[in-house]
Amino acid sequence: MKLEGVSAIVTGGASGLGAATARRLAAAGARVLVVDLQDELGEAVAADVNGGYIHTDVTDAGQVQAAVDAAMEMGPLRALVNCAGIGRPARTVDRDGNPHDYGHFKSVLYVNLFGTFNCIRLAAAAMSHVDVTENGDRGAIVNTASVAAFDGQIGQAAYSASKGGVVGMTLPIARDLSALSIRVNTIAPGLIDTPLLAGLPEEARESLGQQVLYPKRLGRPEEYAELAYFLLTHGYMNGETIRMDGGIRMGPK
Repeated sequence: MKLEGVSAIVTGGASGLGAATARRLAAAGARVLVVDLQDELGEAVAADVNGGYIHTDVTDAGQVQAAVDAAMEMGPLRALVNCAGIGRPARTVDRDGNPHDYGHFKSVLYVNLFGTFNCIRLAAAAMSHVDVTENGDRGAIVNTASVAAFDGQIGQAAYSASKGGVVGMTLPIARDLSALSIRVNTIAPGLIDTPLLAGLPEEARESLGQQVLYPKRLGRPEEYAELAYFLLTHGYMNGETIRMDGGIRMGPK
């Protein structure tokens, strides 16, 4: 599927994986709508890619529908990349014997899992009304899981559950949308050099990179963006979850 002249939504597009993806899709000719809650950063990315920005909580149906409508005004909506996510760690029971905060667990699930599905369902409904391309596609969707879906560490109960849910729904949603000629794939990144890790001391960042099988470094947001572009445009990739992690298998902590 070619991206030139189509509109594409990138959630979490103001920074990190999302910002790199917005730039990669724009370089391929897509009109990119950046969706985020970080207005200043989101508007800057949108300006960089000659696209649009809309302040959107991915868990809010009305706000996501407004984003989908805005994307459709930019061109036929054929691409969605879900990068929005949160993930503060917390143990099930902490060292003082206090239980995991239930509200925190729910908030991680709401953003990472419910928010991803909310964006998928509304974007796919819009895609179902666009014409089929010469290759037979109407659109394609890429979700973001994590290696934590498979190798969840201490303190990652909420995050791993949310990302495991994204992995688990990839194939059934791909099956649901196959009748509409819409493909669905998921990327499970490992240790990526995003703003989340940028605040760590250089020594700590080097140590994390050395845990990777090969190459012994942190992944780059641009590498995620290139894989997202591949999954959007490769007409035979569907229903897959791909680990992008340099071969790392995370230990308990």
